[in-house]
Amino acid sequence: MTLVRWSPLRDLATEIFDLQREINKMFDRFFRGFEEEEEVRISTWSPRVDISETDDEYIVRAEIPGVSKDDVKVTIRDNVLTISGEKKQEKETKNENFHRIERVYGSFTRSFTLPGAVKVDKVEAKFKDGVLTIKLPKVEEAKTKEIEVKVG
Repeated sequence: MTLVRWSPLRDLATEIFDLQREINKMFDRFFRGFEEEEEVRISTWSPRVDISETDDEYIVRAEIPGVSKDDVKVTIRDNVLTISGEKKQEKETKNENFHRIERVYGSFTRSFTLPGAVKVDKVEAKFKDGVLTIKLPKVEEAKTKEIEVKVG
């Protein structure tokens, strides 16, 4: 198995961006007043993911609620898995007056360097209940093999 150096800055970039956006919203509300309508914002967002490993495969689960499977694209190139897509804004309804809009819309992209080689032709991606599950089978060289130590 290949070790991949963990970079806290890369993983925290999304968290920092989200925090900065929330702080900006707080100051905006303070200086303009709470009674004004909040405008609809189309912003960048990124789905949260869990990445796990078994003896035979890597498993990536991404939460992308409100996104159609036709609006999601999964690619693997040079040992980098990329999940991209778009969460489209619902069409406005003429009979509705919105008081608050907090859901985010727009395009997203997440890329991950795989820790080992995978069988690209055997990769499976399933989308159910807003969760994208990608199973990436390991190549034989990437699997862990135990070797018995004999006392001689």
